[in-house]
Amino acid sequence: MTPELRRWIIEQAQAGYAAPVVLQSMRDAGWDEDVAADALEVTLQDHLNELAVQQGQPAAVPVPEPQLDASPAQVDCGDRTVNVLLAMAQPRIVVFGNLLSPEECDALIADAAPRMARSLTVATKTGGEEINDDRTSDGMFFQRGQSPLIQRIEERIARLLNWPIENGEGLQVLHYRPGAEYKPHYDYFDPAEPGTPTIIQRGGQRVGTLVMYLNTPEKGGGTTFPDVHLEVAPQRGNAVFFSYERPHPSTRTLHGGAPVIAGEKWIATKWLREREFK
Repeated sequence: MTPELRRWIIEQAQAGYAAPVVLQSMRDAGWDEDVAADALEVTLQDHLNELAVQQGQPAAVPVPEPQLDASPAQVDCGDRTVNVLLAMAQPRIVVFGNLLSPEECDALIADAAPRMARSLTVATKTGGEEINDDRTSDGMFFQRGQSPLIQRIEERIARLLNWPIENGEGLQVLHYRPGAEYKPHYDYFDPAEPGTPTIIQRGGQRVGTLVMYLNTPEKGGGTTFPDVHLEVAPQRGNAVFFSYERPHPSTRTLHGGAPVIAGEKWIATKWLREREFK
């Protein structure tokens, strides 16, 4: 892409023209639609990042990203074919079906159940852990590669999201009883908190989250995204992925676990870091 084209696209955006209008102008000028769309996306994304940094926001970093360029209905993860049920660009949210088999879901619950305790969250004031009244679940962590089952799931996730296994935290299993919830929050570590420098020494910022549903509650328990008015229903074997390129609310990745109304909810969460998590 030439500097002149990049400058023209930015000028159109600054003049208030919407992306579809700019794209149509490029098509009218003889541009191939796919090439024009790619040029438009790259230029506007870079421009927005520059503006964000100028406004004092952290710079964007690479994030996990499934290969969905051709809008596939399914993704080959080696040992399993995963369905793509929903894909949103901004914020980046993808809902997957058939990520885990029923047998894998049951095995994760069975392995985790004897070790459950009141869930802790990262204490951003100190860099340690603490009980958070906003999170009323029980939980436990598996170590990376702790068992053949965990290793198989982690390898599948790495292929699905194009992100190294070693850049992931250990798999966390959470259990929500009736009435339990996790109020809306962000998964990244707030740069303004005093404990964040200690936390990110182990692998950098969190840049992506994958929530896998291990059972289907009778009622409630969805994963909510208040900023975009989206709620993902928990269905056994399915998962929701979202990424956040900077630790800032502009990513619109505020999310929560809605209260379980009837039954119970089991999930497994994989948090993904910038670098190797040690």
